[in-house]
Amino acid sequence: MDADPVAAVTARTPIGVVIVDDHPVVIDGVCAWLASEPQLTVLATGDDPDEVLRAAPQADVILLDLRLHGRIVLDKLTALCTAGRRVVVYSELTDPATLLAALDTGAVAFLAKHEGRDHCVATVLAAASDRAYVPPTLAGALVGDPRPDRPVLSDKEREALLLWFQSMSKASVARRMQISEHTVKQYVDRARIKYTRAGRPAATKATLLARAIEDGLIRPEEIGTYQSQASYERPTP
Repeated sequence: MDADPVAAVTARTPIGVVIVDDHPVVIDGVCAWLASEPQLTVLATGDDPDEVLRAAPQADVILLDLRLHGRIVLDKLTALCTAGRRVVVYSELTDPATLLAALDTGAVAFLAKHEGRDHCVATVLAAASDRAYVPPTLAGALVGDPRPDRPVLSDKEREALLLWFQSMSKASVARRMQISEHTVKQYVDRARIKYTRAGRPAATKATLLARAIEDGLIRPEEIGTYQSQASYERPTP
């Protein structure tokens, strides 16, 4: 069986978040939203990613405005993701090309600025625990795009992907499917290979989820909804 959520609660530590945005009113609003969730602690805020992270290098999640001082900061996003940071892109730019560009770069999630408190909190919690979460804007931008280069996944590959998106580890998927963790990895890797061959690589979990939603292989409503600290689990190594 998967880990007991109640037991996980007793052992967890607060989730540190930093917010990078060049609008103080946005920072104030997001801080208020995150303060409503006891497991989340805002460690630092500001309009420069480097300065913010110098102030709070231990942050678990970075909430990053994609446009700072009039410039799209995909280069900063790339650097943060390459360094192994969990970055949630928080932006008013919600066209599918921008969404996928951010996810392709390595962002673990994409949140539109017009989406409210519950989606903001849920996205940050999911990012901290390596779970997938699909806010409405992301779902709306991606769903129903009939691509001719859509790869064909087997039933087992789709089941493994769906459970992986719903879970935090391949080990828990293996337990659910009653197969080995190695076999789960093979299913996920096969899906990645098929997307690469189709000219639509999906190197990260978030990008693979976006591709699957685009192609109708996964429905956004299958991924899950907002869960408060009562069901939060830290990711296992």
